[in-house]
Amino acid sequence: MRNFVLLSVLMVLSLCSCHNNKAEVSQSAGITAEMAYEGVNNYCHSQYDWSVAAENPDMIYVTMGEETDSDYQVVFRSYTGALVRFYVDKTSGTTRMVESVPALGVDSVAGTIDLHDYLEKKE
Repeated sequence: MRNFVLLSVLMVLSLCSCHNNKAEVSQSAGITAEMAYEGVNNYCHSQYDWSVAAENPDMIYVTMGEETDSDYQVVFRSYTGALVRFYVDKTSGTTRMVESVPALGVDSVAGTIDLHDYLEKKE
């Protein structure tokens, strides 16, 4: 009986150990394209006026851009025609923003955000 109890305890511990390792792997796996889009979309909805989108949804939107080995690009288009390109680091979630006004040919660095601050917590 004692061996059975010991064996049961060891099995439970090994199962718990496997579960924790899976959680650690998924957290360290980095940022997915879906996470990049979700975080940038949440940021844009919190920072920019979307009221004009009610009448004309094509005037303001968020879309995925190009992808490199290290970054996802997510593009926000303002109703004014300005574009903000968000370059999301796939490993850390650090996101740099570059604002451009195509009509004027002007690009400027607009700052950085931590994508994790704009992802919904899933528990």
